[in-house]
Amino acid sequence: MNSYKIFTLVGGISSQSLNKKFYQSIVELGPDGFEFETFDISKLPFYSQDLENDPPDIVSEFKEKIRESDGILFITPEYNRSFPGVLKNAIDWGSRPYGMSLWDKKVGAVIGASPGNIGTFGAQHHLRQVLAYLNMHVLAQPEVYFNSSAAKDETTKQILTKYFKAFHELLELISGHDHSQAMNYKSQGLEDSPLAH
Repeated sequence: MNSYKIFTLVGGISSQSLNKKFYQSIVELGPDGFEFETFDISKLPFYSQDLENDPPDIVSEFKEKIRESDGILFITPEYNRSFPGVLKNAIDWGSRPYGMSLWDKKVGAVIGASPGNIGTFGAQHHLRQVLAYLNMHVLAQPEVYFNSSAAKDETTKQILTKYFKAFHELLELISGHDHSQAMNYKSQGLEDSPLAH
């Protein structure tokens, strides 16, 4: 099985963040075919066009992590039916300067945990709108909304295992390792699709 480097952006930055704990649970679960790395996005300055052509070192380090990765995992809490500003700030830095977005054609996945009954439904869907604009290949199914940070019980482990299996399959497809799926796209007359190459 091919292994992929996944750069993980965790939108929760508090010391007791559910989503930080959720990230650790995912790492401990150790889904096959993934190497996870994260970054403290709270250290990034507010995005400003005044800084983008000569960014601080922390921004350059952040951007290099994006470049080196095979895929991006976004783990988001939900605030007021949206994702947090600190995560939007990190996304903005990765998208600039204009015409040099590092998100373009990157493979991504969105997940999150919240104490609320609907998990992070609103935040995930708002985030997906942004990622679609940035031309990322984002995993569409399965959608997963957790209302706790635990990945210890068997049901949760099964859900996450299925989720990361689908993410791995998308990475295989986009990277060209899954030739059978690429041929399927070509047979449907979609030769110009990036999925057919």
